[in-house]
Amino acid sequence: MFTSPSQILCSIFGVNIYYYGVIMALAICVGVLVSDYFGTKFFSLKKETIIDLAPYLIIFGILGARLYYCVLNYEFYLRFPTEIIAIRHGGISIHGALIGGVIGLWIFAKRHKINPIKLCDVCAIGVSIAQAIGRWGNFFNSEAFGTPTNLPWKLYIAPQYRPIPYQDYQYFHPAFLYESILDIVIFIILMLLVKSNKLKKDGNLALIYLILYSIVRILVESFRIDSVRYVLGMPVAIFVSIGIIIISVALLVINYKRG
Repeated sequence: MFTSPSQILCSIFGVNIYYYGVIMALAICVGVLVSDYFGTKFFSLKKETIIDLAPYLIIFGILGARLYYCVLNYEFYLRFPTEIIAIRHGGISIHGALIGGVIGLWIFAKRHKINPIKLCDVCAIGVSIAQAIGRWGNFFNSEAFGTPTNLPWKLYIAPQYRPIPYQDYQYFHPAFLYESILDIVIFIILMLLVKSNKLKKDGNLALIYLILYSIVRILVESFRIDSVRYVLGMPVAIFVSIGIIIISVALLVINYKRG
């Protein structure tokens, strides 16, 4: 059994420093440095290209993540529109971050005359390891947990964070941990594919990442109980992930047939 110690890491001059923010900053730094390394060594990019790209990814990624989350929770934000900018109160989405990040990447690529599809391949490697690290922010926020369990690695969730139907339960599946481990597996697979030099066409690595991550997301979302929105009794994230898999597989087939 384990439990989150607190949301707050420390206070500096009366300002609270949150674990979530520190972990997200660490995840971004690691992801950028890993992508920059692979981009230089395996994709013939100039050194620090990904570092220069990072501000675009961060700004557009955060905007996309927040706007996507607000759209999914439009009833609340229509009632309290000032909460849209209150990102410290929580509420971001990885699917929104991916959409925003791709927009930022495309703008950067066009400005610097770099193949945007190749940049997507390079960034996919860093994103996978960044996600593995970033999921631990959910641990300190007592979120992204699954159904009740008594397994040895059960996660204690304080009453104030439990959904109403589960107020009588104390221990839950650490869904964030499952996804973090699976994200590491994705990172290892992508790394091995790059080193094998078997991906002959730009875009294949990014498509494989999208397929693998979408499968992981479907598995994790299938037993999470704190998903943002449901349609037909299923989390929206599952429908989005299925759509991503279908499109990504179709594009992989097209790439394969083109040589």
